[in-house]
Amino acid sequence: MRTALGAIGLLVLALFPVLLPAAAPTVPPPPQVAGRSHVLMDFATGKVLAASNEHQRAEPASLTKIMTAYTIFTALKSGQIKLTDNVVVSERAWREGGAGSAGSTMFLPIHSSTTLENMLKGMIIQSGNDASIALAEHLSGSEEAFSDVMNRHAKELGMGDTHYVNAAGLPDPEHYTSAIDVALLSRALIREFPEYYAWFSQKEFVFNGIKQGNRNLLLYGDPGVDGIKTGHTQSAGYCLAASGKRGDMRMIAVVMGTSGPDARAKASMELLNYGFRYYDTRRLYQQGKPLVEARVWKGVAETVGLGVPADIWVTIPRGSLEQVKATPEAPRDLIAPLDPRTPVGKLKVTLGGEPLLESPLVPLAAVAEGSLWRRAVDTALLWFE
Repeated sequence: MRTALGAIGLLVLALFPVLLPAAAPTVPPPPQVAGRSHVLMDFATGKVLAASNEHQRAEPASLTKIMTAYTIFTALKSGQIKLTDNVVVSERAWREGGAGSAGSTMFLPIHSSTTLENMLKGMIIQSGNDASIALAEHLSGSEEAFSDVMNRHAKELGMGDTHYVNAAGLPDPEHYTSAIDVALLSRALIREFPEYYAWFSQKEFVFNGIKQGNRNLLLYGDPGVDGIKTGHTQSAGYCLAASGKRGDMRMIAVVMGTSGPDARAKASMELLNYGFRYYDTRRLYQQGKPLVEARVWKGVAETVGLGVPADIWVTIPRGSLEQVKATPEAPRDLIAPLDPRTPVGKLKVTLGGEPLLESPLVPLAAVAEGSLWRRAVDTALLWFE
């Protein structure tokens, strides 16, 4: 059976007109981070650009609240709860996370109540432990039951190094995560809940006459940084999950176990700057756009377009686009019926001859079997192909 390499090859040349050998751009080593673990990830592709001890078990402290927010956002999306819900502060939420506790707090009075939206902002911007516990109890009845939901989401997101036992990030031997898992979670939250993500860039929040500033120092120094969350306990050290955009690129940096607020901000900014300076993120192919027309036999249509089932993005060293080459592997002749959900080939993308990624090639439209006459005629014609 003939392949469609020639037809798609013309497309590749059109997209990447320079495919001649050239010196690969030099990417310097990533910055050294004075912390226990870290990771730098490109948002669009999920590609890890720098990392150290990224799977090492770490105490998340208030980075836990990223998952608490993700869990609440998921429930909002499903209609299980609403932003206008009245959330009550239980004695436990007040005792473990309120004004008398040792951690960060929204200063919610015992047995008081406010809207779920206010609670979310108090948790995200002020890092209120009391708000985190109250939200958990509102959704699931207890913090323990809420932790089960958090762990279910962690499993769905591929966070293999993570286990939660509370919503606020209070220290516990069974409450842990890793830098890579925090990056995976942060990427999912930004991608799935853009309508709520803007709260993570808010610099201050006033509740009951008490104004508290966001502890993420990067928000005050770089206009491109728009999140995400700080964390600190004596045992965890100073942690930060940060994200920012420059042009069409977004980076996510996670640092764990640094020595202070300035140290975590400095390390995170150095990682973000490294990613933006030395890497480029490009969309090579768009979902639904035909890369080639393939001949269809025994169907109601004679041809069908082949394309990729999702947009293809790549993260590559800046200046290396001419080194990218796409090689399709797909039959030119296809037999009906064809289903857009069933791959009929694949597209291999390389950078400087090294594998970069693979994607299925799928029919862009369903093609049903043709009439008995069409099938009989095409069966005969195929003998001469």
